Amino acid sequence: MASSVLEATRAAHEDLERLERLAVRELQRDPANARDRLFQSHRVRNIIDLVVTTSDRLVEIYEDKDGARKEEISNHLTAPAQDDIFHKFFDRLKDIRESHRRNHSARFVSDTDDHEELLKEEPAIEFSGEEAFGRYLDLHELYNEFINSKFGSLMEYSAYVGTFSQTEKITHSLKATRQYKEYLEHILEYLTYFLRRTEPLQDLQKIFTKLESDFEEQWANGEVPGWENKGTEKESVMQESEVDLDYYNSVEELVELGPEKLKEALAARGLKGGGTVQQRAERLFLLKHTPLEQLDRKHFVKGSRSSVSNVPSNGNNSKDDLKKEIALIEVKMRRLCEILDEIIVRTKENAEKKLTLTYEEMEAEREEEEVQADSESDDEDQQIYNPLKLPMGWDGKPIPYWLYKLHGLGQEFKCEICGNHSYWGRRAYERHFKEWRHQHGMRCLGIPNTKNFNEITSIEEAKALWERIQSKQGLNKWRPDLEEEYEDTDGNIYNKKTYTDLQRQGLI
Repeated sequence: MASSVLEATRAAHEDLERLERLAVRELQRDPANARDRLFQSHRVRNIIDLVVTTSDRLVEIYEDKDGARKEEISNHLTAPAQDDIFHKFFDRLKDIRESHRRNHSARFVSDTDDHEELLKEEPAIEFSGEEAFGRYLDLHELYNEFINSKFGSLMEYSAYVGTFSQTEKITHSLKATRQYKEYLEHILEYLTYFLRRTEPLQDLQKIFTKLESDFEEQWANGEVPGWENKGTEKESVMQESEVDLDYYNSVEELVELGPEKLKEALAARGLKGGGTVQQRAERLFLLKHTPLEQLDRKHFVKGSRSSVSNVPSNGNNSKDDLKKEIALIEVKMRRLCEILDEIIVRTKENAEKKLTLTYEEMEAEREEEEVQADSESDDEDQQIYNPLKLPMGWDGKPIPYWLYKLHGLGQEFKCEICGNHSYWGRRAYERHFKEWRHQHGMRCLGIPNTKNFNEITSIEEAKALWERIQSKQGLNKWRPDLEEEYEDTDGNIYNKKTYTDLQRQGLI
């Protein structure tokens, strides 16, 4: 405990500097695995909380509401004479020495030891078994709440994990309820709590503040996703115009709309939606010739008559406020789902995988994941010992030396046609004549890549061989004047040139 206000101020500044150095030292350390990385984030979070607490205490000291700091400064620094300053200084020094003389066995306690312990402690983070130490989400309670609500529907848990953030699929008539708002609040509360456990350094307050400022502008302009022009009286007008009674001349035509459509049309006008399809159609058909305000009270839902006659009432204002609150919660929930997108996908895959496993297999897999998480390390950062420069195998490790010698991988073959590319081993060298690199080189030379050019890697040799092949093809070329044969009536055989000459002379 500091003996004076100035000493408390100095100690607080010293604590701030020490905590900042501890946070930097902790962040410079490379964690061994995912669990250690999470513990590191929580330790830094605890240090930041201590920095905030110490800073708040310093602010209170500098505000000096009780005047103690100002009084102490005046006692030490504003003495009327120079002699009085030294007199107070030596009196103070005498008191300190006397105190140490009386308590000579007292041990000096430093706050540094307490702060160093922050880097050694293992934070207590609570995860459920389903969450697997932050790898998956546990949405079972929210899933049960969804399928047992009026706005929900029956589906598999895996399907719910992939669609729980898609609130635009729920109709606005079901959204504007207290039950739906409580459901959204439960989702937002869980996602916030999960994010604080898995990403403690994430500044959620800053994210929500920005979302709220943007939301106010979007709501005023009717640009909130899923709530475009839905928060005003236009919604009721649109719902009423869904069933235009001018197109229906009888009750039987309204019956063809079906019970659900009739129920929505009656609810939009504040009328009772119960009874058979025939009764609903008859109740709705009354509005064709009778204004809504002149209908008998027995056709209205209890408490809806006054809301129809007085549109700009406090009830409608409170309903608009409820819609605005629900829309804001939806925006926050979607933002958190974007941050946790990778975990949501992993949770859905895990839920689908569990459908094919027995209880024993799930327990064995969970134990294997825990062991793997404990032994996981950053193998990419570790250097592999490979003094002989052996090629890497399928497992990312050097192949055995005997296999290296067996395939002759120490022999280098260069191909000038491939741009002096090197091929190691006879097998790779022979295979490259059919690969794209060699074919492209031959195409650039204007030479067909046939079997005649196998084992030829020099450009000059390839050109020389191609010229010899072309010249040889010229000698063996088909010459119809000399090689095409004709037969006369006597059975004599001549080539084409001789036959045409004799024919012109009339000898044949």
